Amino acid sequence: MIKPRPIAQKPVLHHVTFKTTRLQEMIDWYEAVVGCTPNFAFEGAAWTTNDTANHRIAFLTTPGIKDDPDKVAHSGIHHTAFEFGTLQALLDNYERLAEVGILPHICLDHGLTMSFYYVDPDGNSVELQSDNFGNWIHSAHWMQTSPEFAREPIGVEVDPPRLIAALKEGVPLSDLLKRSREGAYLPETPGDIRLPA
Repeated sequence: MIKPRPIAQKPVLHHVTFKTTRLQEMIDWYEAVVGCTPNFAFEGAAWTTNDTANHRIAFLTTPGIKDDPDKVAHSGIHHTAFEFGTLQALLDNYERLAEVGILPHICLDHGLTMSFYYVDPDGNSVELQSDNFGNWIHSAHWMQTSPEFAREPIGVEVDPPRLIAALKEGVPLSDLLKRSREGAYLPETPGDIRLPA
């Protein structure tokens, strides 16, 4: 590949657009899970946002779009991700969604983030996360230099109700994160990372 000259101003990710056969279900799900509401919608598309941007998640539909029954095994995006400011906010959202039956397919402590993965109505994975360091510079440094991350970059499974119970019992956040990486909050049933073997 020919290397271009250095980029003058780095762009930031603005939005993700999904093709869907379930337009209204997708609008409703993303509103329930991450607070995105439509700025504009019609029978063929919707542009939704959860901040001041004109849109962050868009949906397109046409009669020619077909579902992929083997989506997990095909190449493409594995997941999109949304970040909460704190672990407590992530856990509060977990409880809010669990109350209406929206549960993650896997929850992982990646070391740098605590991450809960959900499946939207079209079968796309959506990660909801919080930074374990509370600071992207610190978590990036840990990722780059930690032998622990090099050994286990995917992370350790966690059970959100066990994390919630530990915090309610007064376990300090630093101890909770250390114990989590040691496997103290494993779920009874392993999650599904949604990758073929």
